[in-house]
Amino acid sequence: MVSNARDGMTVNTAPAPVRSATRPVLAVAAVAATVLLWGSSFVVIRAAGTDLSPGPMALLRMGVATLVMAPVALRAGVLRRMPRGRLLGLLLAYGVLWFAGYQLALNAAEQHVDAGTAALFVNVAPLLIALGAGTLLREGLPRRLLLGAAVGLVGVTVMSLGVSGGGLLTGPGAARGVALALLAAVVYATSVLLQKVILQRVDTLSATWLGFVVGTVVLLPFTPSLAAELGTAEPSAVLGVVYLGVFSTALAFSTWGYALARIPAGRLGMVAYLVTVVSVLLSWLFLGEVPSALTLAGGALALAGVALGRRRSR
Repeated sequence: MVSNARDGMTVNTAPAPVRSATRPVLAVAAVAATVLLWGSSFVVIRAAGTDLSPGPMALLRMGVATLVMAPVALRAGVLRRMPRGRLLGLLLAYGVLWFAGYQLALNAAEQHVDAGTAALFVNVAPLLIALGAGTLLREGLPRRLLLGAAVGLVGVTVMSLGVSGGGLLTGPGAARGVALALLAAVVYATSVLLQKVILQRVDTLSATWLGFVVGTVVLLPFTPSLAAELGTAEPSAVLGVVYLGVFSTALAFSTWGYALARIPAGRLGMVAYLVTVVSVLLSWLFLGEVPSALTLAGGALALAGVALGRRRSR
């Protein structure tokens, strides 16, 4: 155990009990779980969005996630090793951006543009993450990674055209929706880069749960609206948001944090394209939203971009 007086916390430098040979397998499993759970969240949000507005839905989701993880976090002594100083400031910023700002921006964007258009602009985030990780975190800018991110973005663009029927940027408020979606992308990328820095000094459980707490506190002003909407919402919609809190947030962000602590941020950011593909497939399976040939072609291109971006340059 090594004590860091400047940040007011103790960092465990003892070797992990997991054998080094199994770490890559566990990281890949964590990525797969994150992709599946985040992909399912888009389906659930669309189903529950008719009963709950963006702010109350975000508050309920984060509140459930915080409560679910609280017993584990408190038993593990998270509050006893609270970060201080600059590290605490980074954690507060990450909690506000990732668990409140991103959700509000994305939910508000989908009030003005369709899901395909929102996905197109939000998926600028992996390219921003690759650039930020390469320059700010000094992970480097491999050509394969940048090319893979660009190919993946083209694939998502083709998918969005298929989902939207070619009618991107139509309808009232489209410009506002695009601006909000781009804001969500910037917040997404910034949050991932902040989280990567934090995870170099704070364990995954502490960083994740404390971020949940910060996001929930920021969303508390939506409490009166949530109470009013719960009185009229269908039970299925409420259960859907509970699912988001337990699985797509508490579990998925834990597996994401585990993977991010072990994989370069630029490479891991590419999973956003996989989330979009999984979301389309689950919408087809559970909502009967049959993807067009253009959507399937874009999905294949997005997968090719992920494969290209994750290959190591010689």
